[in-house]
Amino acid sequence: MSLQVDYLKHTLHFRFEAGTSRGTLTQKTSYIIRLRDDEQPHVVGYGESGPLVGLSYDDRPDFEECLAQFCREFNALDLELFPWNLPIILTQIISPQFPSILFGFETAMLDFLSGGKRIIQPSDFTEGRHPIPINGLIWMGNPAFMKQQIEEKLQAGYTTLKLKIGALDFEQECDLLRMIRERFTAQQITLRVDANGAFHANEAMTKLERLATFDLHSIEQPIAAGQSDLMAELCRHTPLPIALDEELIGQMEYVHKFRLLKKIQPQFIILKPTLLGGLRHCDEWIEVANRLNIGWWITSALESNIGLNAIAQYTAQHKHLLPQGLGTGQLYTNNFGSPLSLNQGFLYYDPAQVWNLDVLTEKVSDHS
Repeated sequence: MSLQVDYLKHTLHFRFEAGTSRGTLTQKTSYIIRLRDDEQPHVVGYGESGPLVGLSYDDRPDFEECLAQFCREFNALDLELFPWNLPIILTQIISPQFPSILFGFETAMLDFLSGGKRIIQPSDFTEGRHPIPINGLIWMGNPAFMKQQIEEKLQAGYTTLKLKIGALDFEQECDLLRMIRERFTAQQITLRVDANGAFHANEAMTKLERLATFDLHSIEQPIAAGQSDLMAELCRHTPLPIALDEELIGQMEYVHKFRLLKKIQPQFIILKPTLLGGLRHCDEWIEVANRLNIGWWITSALESNIGLNAIAQYTAQHKHLLPQGLGTGQLYTNNFGSPLSLNQGFLYYDPAQVWNLDVLTEKVSDHS
């Protein structure tokens, strides 16, 4: 038996212009990792590597060239795969400078070990008995578009909403939050906001004080990453809980993870496996957070249903979950058909539904 890996480049198209503080998105490129045994070519493990432009540690012009090189190096090893040697294989081949590739390879291996059935971590979730609570994401846009999204999410049964802020006039954003609070108390609707680092140092505390008047659950990354002294000061004196997001990117050593959280002492951290190097690195972040009494939740990062499926199954292993930041598979016009579905603010897995991965059977360039 010898394992072979290749990939398929797949461009996902948004159903609408998705606004963030870093710009507007209309499409996203993902690289679907395909792992198989040359003696059993019908068993294929799929993973997804999809760095986010302008954010991922491995967003670089030579990304695909490096991915192809990792594939060649993997294939040259003539490996046999067993669960115990999976972390060793990854560290031998893939540089920690490529967290999204680590995630793609790791989940492709887990899928292959499942027999290529897309069940990387069986649970009550994958058996259809226990859905995952999620927040409804409100994308940036003009006030009318954001109001429309809010109404749609409320009608769909969400009880936790997350608004991206930092691109509109701050007063307009406050007006949107006020509109929700005039209709629903914090006990009825939980509100989160994500600033994506948009606040300047000299205005951050003032804006946090304004936002706190709307009974928010938390704010993600109020200032840009890399200002650990200022972020620690904000976390000590903030009138509402702060969650670190972009701040975690690039911290690939356990000791660095611990030092960062020990210094800043945030109220929460946000875990995005694609940006942080996969599930094993998320395990480390969770272990450190638990040691320091820091809360956490898990968020997808615009993956297709392949990546979302892996993240959801990983998330479902944990108990007593807050509403998570998981996508719903409905963002793209050309996503892969999957057993994932959304109902009343919960993400479900229906084991009776089948995957539609026909496009992934296409022949790709030879990376061996």
